[in-house]
Amino acid sequence: MADSLPIRCSNRSMKRVVSFAVHHGWDVERTRGGHLRFLKAGCPPVFTGYSPSDARAEKNVLARLRRIQKQQEGEA
Repeated sequence: MADSLPIRCSNRSMKRVVSFAVHHGWDVERTRGGHLRFLKAGCPPVFTGYSPSDARAEKNVLARLRRIQKQQEGEA
């Protein structure tokens, strides 16, 4: 399946975050502590909760991923 995600997500907002990250070249892993780790060569890792209770968690992690990616592109 071409649309499958590398990990199972607990809610719709995390599915959107993971699919955004995968589409933009990030690797997504689940930590032993139950968090999500986003990795990309040349970028610092980004961590977020697997099932965040904060209503803004999705927007915050998307902004963090975009910010880091933009910073990396500016340095290249």
